[in-house]
Amino acid sequence: MKKHPLLKAAAAAGAAVLGAAYGIYRVAFYQKPTVDVPSPADMPTRESYRKAMCPDADALARDTFEAVHITAQDGTPLAARYYHHADGAPLAIIFHGYRGYAVRDGLGGYTLCTRLGYNVLLPDQRAHGYSGGHTITMGVKERYDARDWAVWARAHFGPQVPIFLMGVSMGAATVLLAAGLNLPDNVCGIVADCGYTSPREITRKCLPEYLPGMPLEPTYAIGRLGAVLFGHFDPEDADCEAAAAQSKVPIFFVHGDADGFVPYEMGKRNFEACHAKGSKLLTVHGAEHAVSYYHDNAAYTEEATKFLQDCLARRGFVWPPETDESDKDKQ
Repeated sequence: MKKHPLLKAAAAAGAAVLGAAYGIYRVAFYQKPTVDVPSPADMPTRESYRKAMCPDADALARDTFEAVHITAQDGTPLAARYYHHADGAPLAIIFHGYRGYAVRDGLGGYTLCTRLGYNVLLPDQRAHGYSGGHTITMGVKERYDARDWAVWARAHFGPQVPIFLMGVSMGAATVLLAAGLNLPDNVCGIVADCGYTSPREITRKCLPEYLPGMPLEPTYAIGRLGAVLFGHFDPEDADCEAAAAQSKVPIFFVHGDADGFVPYEMGKRNFEACHAKGSKLLTVHGAEHAVSYYHDNAAYTEEATKFLQDCLARRGFVWPPETDESDKDKQ
């Protein structure tokens, strides 16, 4: 029996849409994890940033770490590097960005927190590094991974150890989205460096750059279909502004006003949505995407340190701990 021409046309159109959906999924969301990390000299940043990053990268490479592994709620294996600097110290859990690397994107946060004497955990986001999975969900599923790491840290180090969730770019979106979840009670602050407002908005912003010449509306609709069918997530299932509005802990927002990848206005909107007492926004003038720490290190270090110490003070936690000498001076 011959098929009706309309049925053939419909079948061909459906196959074409599915093929396009899979193609966009592969371009935008598929990722085969790699453990090959470029050196600062090979990173696509300005020479001035590379010069500042190299000594920090060397220090990180010399630091000893413990490999840590947990399993996400959906069964995805997750990996991280734990850098121990002092017993009982606050813990900074730092998340990297889209197709990024923990030891690259987390370099500034690692350097800052190490100088403050904090312990540091650098997770590989799902579909990156030593973690499992092949789909980047732009924070939709990564937010639950961030909570899982915080839960692991509380169980491993004890409820008395303060935890900071920190992230850059997609890592910032990850921790902002996690702020809308029920986090362990010893998470006392969040640092979000150049995060976007939602997976939907950043996907719509970036698709024309990945697929130039393609009309946005049908491309996004087909790409969203690909994410749902092949990545098992919906880019519209998460909103960073809404999550920031629900945060129970202070958030330190950082954004360069020359950011051409995640527009500065996105970071400003996230800040304006947040009502948690003690939250701040640091605008780094002239900084491009994800380089604020190195563009104006003095301002970043000063303001971030104030924020972190204020978060600890709100919990009655003193760091570094007072020594016998300081106790004698008070007597």
